[in-house]
Formats: sequence, structure tokens, C-alpha cells
Amino acid sequence: MNEPLPPLVRPSEGDPLDGLIDFVPPAGDQPRLRADAARNRARLLEVAARLAGECGAGNLTMEAVATEAQVGKGTVFRRFGDRTGLLVALLDHHERELQAAFLTGPPPLGPDAPPAERLRAFGAAVLRHEYAHRDLYLAAGADASRRFSGPANQLRLGHLCMLLRRAEVTGDVELMAQTMLGYLDIHLVDHLVGRRGMSLERLERGWGDLVERFVKAA
Repeated sequence: MNEPLPPLVRPSEGDPLDGLIDFVPPAGDQPRLRADAARNRARLLEVAARLAGECGAGNLTMEAVATEAQVGKGTVFRRFGDRTGLLVALLDHHERELQAAFLTGPPPLGPDAPPAERLRAFGAAVLRHEYAHRDLYLAAGADASRRFSGPANQLRLGHLCMLLRRAEVTGDVELMAQTMLGYLDIHLVDHLVGRRGMSLERLERGWGDLVERFVKAA
């Protein structure tokens, strides 16, 4: 059973991670939302988070959000594009927490640790984080094409490539990083834990073995 969704956190003024972290892509060159539009968007997200917690993110619909928020369905589509866009927006504050930890947080996950240690800590952090919020991650990642091309995945890919290069790993670093991301895919993790009966501890040990093989080869 998934953990209940925590209350949606409204973004604070002057987030130090703005410009560095971009899970939800900006809408081209459009100006920032007006204050009333921003409030309406936040209200829709609060309604969506509550409904996802009650019925499961996999069962969340744009129609249900519109009905509960007492707005037209077109309003929800205009704000988020489609259901996947809504789910991605719901994930934004969870993803920011994870990104902040591996980009600017303390060691061994953050910048002040050796690259091999950061690689080991990164996998363990992603496994724990995504599994804790798996209902949302599974629903938001149902569209495989968008899952692989989304900003969050691209940031993780770039981060792994950077750490592998700093660990002086040779070979096709991008393909190695893609392989490592595949190991952490929440759909695979959910299958291994839920259907194969593996523990997260076993998956973490396996991640450590994978890192060790790449680093030793270097």
C-alpha cells in the first residue's frame, strides 16, 4: 500500500533552485502567471492531490478535478495540457526535494563527497524516494516517450554522466548512465518489490555492485 500523499507545498518566493531545477518545463516565452491565475492553478493542484490521495493517482481524471474544484473541464486542460501534465505538476515538489538533495545537499549525496560515493548514494536515494511516492511516479510515467524525454529524467541523466566522468570511467558514458537509470526505473522497481518479493535493501546492494563494476573498470 502506498504512503498517503503529503500536503501540497506551495512554492515560496525566490526559490534558490529556480533556474537550476526545471521538472515542469516552462511554457515557452509566455509571461509568468498572473496572481489570480497562479492561485487558481495552486487550488487545482490541491484538489488533485487530495483526490489522488483518496482514490489513487492512477484513477485521477481531469473531469474529477474539474468537478471537485467547481470549474469547467477546459480550465483544467488549459492549465496542465493533459492528465500526464497534471500528474507531472503534482510531482514537482517531490522531485524538487530529491533534486535539491543530490545537487546541493550534504554528502554523500551532495557535492562534497567523492564521485563514487555520490553515485552509490544517488541510486539509493532515487530508489527510496520514488518507491515512497510510487503511486504518483507510476501514473505520471505511464507515457514512456515523455518519461524518457522529460526534464527530470534529463537532469538525472546529466548528473550521472557528470559523476561517471569525474570518477574517470571510460567508454560510452551516456549509455552507461542510461543503463543505470534503467535499473532505477520505478516500473521495474515496483515489479521487483511487489511481484518478485525483493527488498529495497537488496536493490540498493545491487546498485552498489553496479557502481562498483563501472568504477573498478576505470
